[in-house]
Amino acid sequence: RLKTKTAFGSVGRRIPYRILHVINQDGESLGNMHRAEALKLMDQHGLKLVLLRENVEPPVYRLMTGQQIHEEQLKRAEKQKASPKPGMYIKELSFSSAIAKNDLETKTKQIAQWIEKKHHVKVTIRQAK
Repeated sequence: RLKTKTAFGSVGRRIPYRILHVINQDGESLGNMHRAEALKLMDQHGLKLVLLRENVEPPVYRLMTGQQIHEEQLKRAEKQKASPKPGMYIKELSFSSAIAKNDLETKTKQIAQWIEKKHHVKVTIRQAK
């Protein structure tokens, strides 16, 4: 089973690395620093540290306000909702704009059935020559 990516949020004081690359709340790089220094900055400015990239040397952390973290979580949740979930099917249907009335009714019924079954449906209409 794949290890799911941990939720985006403050890491608190549990930082497993000694040296971090720190980015301030305005997105400017503060360079590499010892974790004690990063924690001191965090306390002085009332900010939280968030892990951005772990698999780089040194790992990248960003100082953020609670509001910035909340907004980023909302953005990520939206993105998550937009991507199809595993086991969810995307049904595709394409037809010409010159489709006969009874064919269109048949396809419309088919689409309605798929939607009832909670499938995502993608319809493409090609323009007839």
